[in-house]
Amino acid sequence: MSPDELHLQIRNLRLEDYPQLKELMDAVYTDIGGAWSQFTIEKLIKDFTEGQFCLEDNGKIVGVALTVKVAYNKFSNPHTYDDLIGHREAILNDKKGDALYGLDVLIHPEYRGFRLGRRLYDARKELCRQANLRAILAGGRIVNYHKYFNELTPSQYLDKVQRREIYDPILTFQLANDFNVKRLLGKYLPEDEKSRGFATLLEWNNFLYDPSTSILTTRIQNVRVGAVQWQMRSVESVDELLQQVEYFVDALSNYQSDFAVFPEFFNAPLMGLTDKSQQMSAIRFLADYTEHFKREMSQMAVSYNINIITGSMPLQEGDTIYNVSYLCRRDGSIEEQAKLHITPHEKRDWVISGGNDVKVFDTDAGRIGILICYDVEFPELGRIMAEEGLEILFVPFWTDTRNAYLRVRHCAQARAVENECYVVICGSVGNLPEVESLDVQYAQSAVFSPSDFAFPHDAIMSETTPNTEMLMFSDLNLDELRYLHHEGSVTNIQDRRTDIYEVSRKNRS
Repeated sequence: MSPDELHLQIRNLRLEDYPQLKELMDAVYTDIGGAWSQFTIEKLIKDFTEGQFCLEDNGKIVGVALTVKVAYNKFSNPHTYDDLIGHREAILNDKKGDALYGLDVLIHPEYRGFRLGRRLYDARKELCRQANLRAILAGGRIVNYHKYFNELTPSQYLDKVQRREIYDPILTFQLANDFNVKRLLGKYLPEDEKSRGFATLLEWNNFLYDPSTSILTTRIQNVRVGAVQWQMRSVESVDELLQQVEYFVDALSNYQSDFAVFPEFFNAPLMGLTDKSQQMSAIRFLADYTEHFKREMSQMAVSYNINIITGSMPLQEGDTIYNVSYLCRRDGSIEEQAKLHITPHEKRDWVISGGNDVKVFDTDAGRIGILICYDVEFPELGRIMAEEGLEILFVPFWTDTRNAYLRVRHCAQARAVENECYVVICGSVGNLPEVESLDVQYAQSAVFSPSDFAFPHDAIMSETTPNTEMLMFSDLNLDELRYLHHEGSVTNIQDRRTDIYEVSRKNRS
């Protein structure tokens, strides 16, 4: 499955989805009887619509999670799967239940390897939090136990799986998703020969659970941004540099970042693999790899469940070279933003041309924009984006000296204040003497906020140590922006004098 073709979306199951669901369950559950009946699924959807999730790719259902509400005190104690089943194989949903019970999670075989099961688990967890429920319970099959039952008791098998001495595709995955094994269940699903009828009783606790109320509260919308202050270093191959990229994407994903941000021209070390003296030839050599990097980083976005701002890379269209940044969403879709204002160095030595449009993109973690380095020094762009609902502005940059860096930094802070948005700047450090015009770098990556009481006193959410390779994280509350827009100490967006001035786009034919 090519990541270029993916367009992933999680939604609730509908009654008309049954034919696709049956096909998927029959393909996955060949060892325990295949799909539930249409009556069973339709009753489950009618009884608890919000608990039934499906993951679709371009309209095709490729993953499913089925869930019911149960009484915690009953199902946190020993039980069997039959305790969940009523007349005509109707799965029992307790409307007054204080816990969720995970029935099934399955992913189409062709879509495994993209970590899609985690998304369905995360959807369940979010439902648990939103509904103020105590926990998620599940009876987990131990499908590799049949390989060891002659030498290990079920308890010994569980112990070895938990210590990672044995791999079990279901239990190992559940443990990785923060579920704890409460106890072993015997005769849970007698027809499950692979598990020898045994199962684990698993629990994920909702630490936000408040037993004193069942009233849903408005969720604070937090977005975690992770930026890579990238060390420029010599490399021997494209694969070596991509390994560095994946290392950082993996690390940022492990800290549950919603975005991973890279600097402008982060893959410039590859120019050291060609003739360094011919700068125009070197930048075109680098452009030959842009499509490959875009494709690989898009696959990382899907596999690690993180939106990636790819810094920037040269893109050749015909005889023209552009400096382009890509937004690789974790649903598999890709957007691009070209640099509009080209520095004298880029024009003179690399003959780069400017793009013609500035965009704002919808993501699952807010409305974002990208301005590459020099572009942030032109306030009109930020204002146009703010008028289109910008919440987070990403600025991948490359600067060689501190005064060049300070131009980017101070202008980025101004954009945050005047447009009431967050601004993330991300640059590279180190030396690259074998590449002409990229021999030195200066950077201190940072996240800036508007300047008001809800934000840090200096309007700096986070910043790195200057000129040191490192990761930077910042949690951004988008609801604070909405409050600021209406009830801040000052309200820049509302108070513009559009009767005497305006910023507008020009139509280009």
